[in-house]
Amino acid sequence: MKKLVSLLFIIIMLCGCGNNSAKGAVESYLKKYKTLDSEVLVDMETIIEKENLSEDAKDKYREVLKKQYKDLAYEITDEEADGDISYVTVKIKVYDLYQAQVDAYNYLENNRNEFMTDDVYDENKYIEYKLDKMQSTTNKIEYTITFTVTKDDDDKYLIVQPTENDLLKIHGIYNYDLD
Repeated sequence: MKKLVSLLFIIIMLCGCGNNSAKGAVESYLKKYKTLDSEVLVDMETIIEKENLSEDAKDKYREVLKKQYKDLAYEITDEEADGDISYVTVKIKVYDLYQAQVDAYNYLENNRNEFMTDDVYDENKYIEYKLDKMQSTTNKIEYTITFTVTKDDDDKYLIVQPTENDLLKIHGIYNYDLD
């Protein structure tokens, strides 16, 4: 497995269709995560199945992500319109899975002998350890995201695909050390 962060590349087409306001489109988008909407789960499964993980690791990864989505908290703090384009600013609060991964890596570096099988590094042991750290974290982090929302020809509001960094923030794996 290259990284457990590949889920960030899920491009969930959660459009907020049928919403009659930009704010409503953003709320609809985020609620699909919180309610584990079928679109979210299908995309999540597609990504998990592409990973080279044991069945136990896949199950644990699935539970980490479901917990992240269900416990996502958000507050819309601002909305600005410029013609058919609106900008909706949201404060989100998610589990800090980035720090959990950093902590797991640091532990690996200082305790490599614990991840050996017959004197050979066992990546599966490390993956299990990292997933356990991610699953057990209770530390949360807050981010601000500004969603761009447009109107279609039927005056329905649609979310423009969030940036990669914004998706990383939603998933709690944004590398804030680079800021």
